[in-house]
Amino acid sequence: MLDRNARVKVSQAVRSNTAQMSDPASEHAVKRYRTLFLSDLHLGARGAQAELLVDFLKHNDADTFYLVGDIVDGWRLKNGWYWPQAHNDVVQKLLRKARKGARVIYVPGNHDEFARDYTGLNFGGVEVVDDALHETADGKTMLVIHGDQFDIVVRNARWLAFFGDWAYDFAIVVNTWFNRARRMFGVGYWSLSAWAKLKVKNAVNFIGDFENALASEAARRNVDGVICGHIHHATIKTIAGKLYVNTGDFVESCTAIAEHQDGAFEILRWHNTAAEREAAEAAESAKALQNERAVAA
Repeated sequence: MLDRNARVKVSQAVRSNTAQMSDPASEHAVKRYRTLFLSDLHLGARGAQAELLVDFLKHNDADTFYLVGDIVDGWRLKNGWYWPQAHNDVVQKLLRKARKGARVIYVPGNHDEFARDYTGLNFGGVEVVDDALHETADGKTMLVIHGDQFDIVVRNARWLAFFGDWAYDFAIVVNTWFNRARRMFGVGYWSLSAWAKLKVKNAVNFIGDFENALASEAARRNVDGVICGHIHHATIKTIAGKLYVNTGDFVESCTAIAEHQDGAFEILRWHNTAAEREAAEAAESAKALQNERAVAA
């Protein structure tokens, strides 16, 4: 049996190893991609998942970041200022990526359309553009655009877009309380608006029309595909021979698109990833505690 000093040293070593494994800044905890595409963060809105987004940026890095619109929610901020520290942390994380050498390209959307007045300028290493052409590792040319330009409601009935946005916010509030109750019973996250998008006929038709319009724009511009956001519905598919990629959002689904070093695209679902990582870390902590008790016995 080990003496008291030996037991203390072993215990400290176990704790140190556990801390290194669960440390977000640990080199092994960071996954690197060729390109990351993020959209619809809606910073400035109460529904924004800023803490999860900071966590995502800690654990994921890339040579190039595309911010594909609705990064800041100007519609919300006009009605009342809401900007907690976590939202500022997201901005600082992105600026730090640029300072460390990553290319950061900002394509404004309808909620942050004020930024379209600054296209062609560079702020703290962040390039502001109307849209962009991205060349993948395997030679595809992808149009990067937010997509609100192809939303007939935003273009032709702005008041209805504002009303729909209010209804979406209400659904987010309901969803937040509903999912708190689900967590109490150990049940996973469920999205009311995502369910409605896939079940309500008009919503399904709207998504289909939007996707077809973006694929047609890719054909018109003679590119291989399009990467967009706007409708908060992450997907990767081929439409009429054109690759259609939607980043989703970081309000409910907490999704991003990653381009791997070989040019392949993947949807990253950070709700699931963060939960899985927390479960793994909890298991490691429990294992370390068992080891401590075994050493002390």
